[in-house]
Amino acid sequence: MIRYFFDIRDDAGLSIDEEGMLFGTQQEAEIEAATSLADMAKDLADIRQNVAVEVRTGTGSVFRAAFTFNRSKTN
Repeated sequence: MIRYFFDIRDDAGLSIDEEGMLFGTQQEAEIEAATSLADMAKDLADIRQNVAVEVRTGTGSVFRAAFTFNRSKTN
């Protein structure tokens, strides 16, 4: 089992995950990050805030999952 930490980066800065979660595979950590990101995106849609889950282990960065609002101009 590997402990993965899910740091949250948004327009306000970075929130560090001090506790982490144990997973047997990186794929399990990817699913957790995607699920968490989708839940956060639902809550942030009204304010159009960009958010990312930056996943790391004790040895360093593993991957980043992001939700970005692309704002286009309307005529």
